[in-house]
Amino acid sequence: MGYDYALVHLQYTIPPAVVLTLIYRPFCTRVDLYKALFLILIAVVATTPWDSYLIHNRVWTYPATAIVGPTLFRIPAEEIFFFIIQTYNTSVFYFILSKPTFHPIYLRSEQSLVSGKLLQLWRTLGQLLLLATIAVGAQMVARGAEGLYLGLIMIWAGPFILLLCLAYQFILGLPLSNTALPVCLPTLYLWVVDTLALKRGTWVIESGTKLGLHLWDGLELEEAVFFFITNLLIIFGLVAFDNALAILQTFPSIFPQVPDLPSPLLLVKALLAPTSQYDQHRIEGMQEALSRLRKKSRSFYLASGVFLSRLRIDLILLYSFCRVADDLVDNAKSTSEARHWIVQMTRFLDVTYGSEKLQKYSSLEEFVTCVFPSSTRAALLLLPTSYLSPEPLYNLLKGFEMDLDFSSHNRFPIKDDSALQVYGSRVAGTVAESCIELVYHHACTSTADALRQKVIQAGGRMGVALQYVNIARDIQVDAQIGRVYLPTTWLLSEGLTPEDVIKDPENGKIEALRQRLLERATNIYFEAREAIEQLPGEARGPMRVAVESYMEIGRVLQMPGYKLKNGRATVPKLRRLRVAWSALAR
Repeated sequence: MGYDYALVHLQYTIPPAVVLTLIYRPFCTRVDLYKALFLILIAVVATTPWDSYLIHNRVWTYPATAIVGPTLFRIPAEEIFFFIIQTYNTSVFYFILSKPTFHPIYLRSEQSLVSGKLLQLWRTLGQLLLLATIAVGAQMVARGAEGLYLGLIMIWAGPFILLLCLAYQFILGLPLSNTALPVCLPTLYLWVVDTLALKRGTWVIESGTKLGLHLWDGLELEEAVFFFITNLLIIFGLVAFDNALAILQTFPSIFPQVPDLPSPLLLVKALLAPTSQYDQHRIEGMQEALSRLRKKSRSFYLASGVFLSRLRIDLILLYSFCRVADDLVDNAKSTSEARHWIVQMTRFLDVTYGSEKLQKYSSLEEFVTCVFPSSTRAALLLLPTSYLSPEPLYNLLKGFEMDLDFSSHNRFPIKDDSALQVYGSRVAGTVAESCIELVYHHACTSTADALRQKVIQAGGRMGVALQYVNIARDIQVDAQIGRVYLPTTWLLSEGLTPEDVIKDPENGKIEALRQRLLERATNIYFEAREAIEQLPGEARGPMRVAVESYMEIGRVLQMPGYKLKNGRATVPKLRRLRVAWSALAR
């Protein structure tokens, strides 16, 4: 009886597990736990017979002075725990790295696969290589002697990897931070741990079953391959899991109803679904939507990563519509062109919600294709209007109309507090209300109508608060395009006019008004925050991240000596991550 192997865990595997758990705990979801437990179960079931065979045939051994004593099929309890802790650590590390990843955009339909001949070539070459590896491994096992251990690794792992190649297009498409990095870093760490254990004699690779080659002093080649392969299996398994979830969540036409924790059978069914059934236009529309979000709003892009499943998809699509609508108006070459786009978007909503029938066009798709620029069509057609109220969307367009007043005879339409409130409600409160409608649509639990309406109204108020922060941040930028959103009555109280702001947006008196607006935003934030905390549990934390990430911009602006970048205050990335972590940890 001894404690060397137990000490390996106490010194090298449990501490990383604790650190990774503490880091990821606020972001952890039921789906993450499901994935981790599922992979751990498979790891233990798949590895136990193989490991037992190696011990029975004395490929590797454990000195009696290095283990506590209890065994399962001759496998020490510490070794069983290694199966669990390695899978857990690698899985959580993958969760951390892949949390921001929006998996639906990495799906590929049959159409794109046919055009992507190189991808198919990689799949074929990979399958042939795996089959050759299994065959070579079988020969090494048949011969026995020095190649036995490596051969056993090859014939054990090869079929699993071949099976996981069902997700080959997903594996090859994901960023390396989701595939190579979570394989290589844990492997490198375990190589170091293994080297120390082999040198101490915690476990022994028997001579006559190994090639005698070393990756470095003390690390047998077979051990290096083993840890690399096992981490590869863990990550490929997680990627295949995410591939299946992405298919289930992205295509409601194929899978109308998806439980929060899909059964293994449903996951396999998703992976086996023909790619010819994938809606390529929907995938491309999501790619465009995410690109807009990433470019235009770092705060909401960060927050989007913590929303779940179809809710995340719909929120990104809603943002894309709002962004496209805003850009059509803002980027118009003239006021008349901008008004034309508002009229056309109003017609789009009229047709979508049934208040107008198309006469010239046979379908909504034809109308959008003929009337709107190609870069905007997917954002319009993918808007989930079937479960969004029309009123907030119509009011959003009214907010854009207020922006056009800056170019008309009414140069500065934000005359007073009331106009500021109306503007904020139309351009931001409406979007917040639509977001919360989506939350309730996708919620797992039902909510009383009175509470639901109360929370939606509070969401609208919170949207106003965030718009006030946006105005306070962009005073300089807006002045450059001839716009002043600070109420004219506020300016007059400081002896200023809107024209003064345009001439010199860095005037010291304007800074006082900025702080006044931020104070107003903070007051509304505190008024609405309590109601927002009554959102369904699965959306409460993510919505908190969205709000706090944007409010942090206001807190930066309230700090003495804040710095502007291109006329705007920004929040450093690490600080945004800390804010998100703290918001989820509440």
